[in-house]
Amino acid sequence: MKFGIFDHMDRAAVSLSRQYAERLELIEAYERAGFHAYHLAEHHSTPLGMAPSPSVFLACVAQRTTRLRFGPLVYQLSLYHPIRLYEEICMLDHLSNGRLELGVGRGVSPHELAYYGTDPDEAQARYFETYAILMQMFAGKTLSYDGKFHRFKDTPIEIEPVQRPHPPLWYGAVNADGAAWAAKNAVNIVCNVPAPAIRPISERYLAEWTAAGRNLAELPLIAMNRYIVVADSDQAAIMLGRRAYQCWHASFYRLFELHGTRPHNAAYPQTFDLAQAQGYAVAGTPDTVREALAAQIKQAGINYLVCRFAFGDLTLIEARDSLNLFARHVMPALAGRHQAAE
Repeated sequence: MKFGIFDHMDRAAVSLSRQYAERLELIEAYERAGFHAYHLAEHHSTPLGMAPSPSVFLACVAQRTTRLRFGPLVYQLSLYHPIRLYEEICMLDHLSNGRLELGVGRGVSPHELAYYGTDPDEAQARYFETYAILMQMFAGKTLSYDGKFHRFKDTPIEIEPVQRPHPPLWYGAVNADGAAWAAKNAVNIVCNVPAPAIRPISERYLAEWTAAGRNLAELPLIAMNRYIVVADSDQAAIMLGRRAYQCWHASFYRLFELHGTRPHNAAYPQTFDLAQAQGYAVAGTPDTVREALAAQIKQAGINYLVCRFAFGDLTLIEARDSLNLFARHVMPALAGRHQAAE
């Protein structure tokens, strides 16, 4: 079992410059605590995403850490020119001495895509085309491609990543079919649904992996994403979670409410209590959190737990205290407890 961090970098209760500085300080604490990787979301024109250019912030992460892996979760491929994105990926991999984790997707919000001039109905096709171009660039020294959105002929490729053929890939899986594609392509996956809904995904991934005759010791990471608040009492942790989740929830739904719509494949409970009841969040003392997560890990069949310690208006001290309690009293007990889909 490995442990990671997910961060929307949603608007906090401090100035943006202070938020960046404090988040970098917290990321240094993640590294000291032994987390595997830091995963940063990409969002635009919304308080949900105060790091709309993940590469810029991750370049700072590369210089403030030495062991912690990091990356976007995900780059919204439908918004990027593929050559520019490829070059940024290579630069980040070199700046970190090969610690980049590469998350890819099409973008969950049609409103964000539209603000960038991308037709939401074309986002999936743009995503597939940009992904194909990136894979071709990772594999060769020149780029020739004739697609619907991009055309290149004998374009020189003058930079390559440290990790060959490319940094480890990540993909958000919402069903078993997505897990099958990920397993066939050795892509790590992250799931953000209740544990019972993750089990079919993890089982399908493992089945596809073993059917291909691959070594279980090389199984990619199958992740579950959870809000986590740890405090000296259950009530104190729940109170913190309620306050912070209310802020985060408002940020998440801001654009959808502005346009009178609801998100597809990304519905979150309205309150922290509902989020905890459905398994999206876990709050309490170290004992409470450890027992709840152990049960979810077993039920989901995952080998990577992705934690959200900083969200909403949680202060640096509150997030760091929660992290420290988790690292001292929860992580050691869970670390060797379960393997994916066992």
